[in-house]
Amino acid sequence: MVGKRDSNIQRKKRHNRVRAQISGTPDCPRLNVFRSAKNIYAQIIDDVNGVTLASASTTEKSFESYGGNKEAAKAIGKIIAERAKEKGITSVVFDRGGYLYHGRVKELADGARESGLEF
Repeated sequence: MVGKRDSNIQRKKRHNRVRAQISGTPDCPRLNVFRSAKNIYAQIIDDVNGVTLASASTTEKSFESYGGNKEAAKAIGKIIAERAKEKGITSVVFDRGGYLYHGRVKELADGARESGLEF
């Protein structure tokens, strides 16, 4: 019997294809996005040294509202951009994590761009 394909397995395959092309360096780290049904997470990663430089998510205690909508994603984009500025990071490579550049992923990217992060 042919079953339905697992969408997360398909997403991981897409993510591996994207990760084969892009990598974060100390000069231009990678902005990684992960979204679940209720939350969204963003990390700025230096792949050369294997270090997470900054992170933000809707699961933090300082984040009060619901994390599974576009407004929350835009707020997380602004927060991650501010934390990157504190570390002296101005430009990044955007890693959409195998998700479509649409909806919450796009709003996170727009929020980061509005706060001065370049990619």
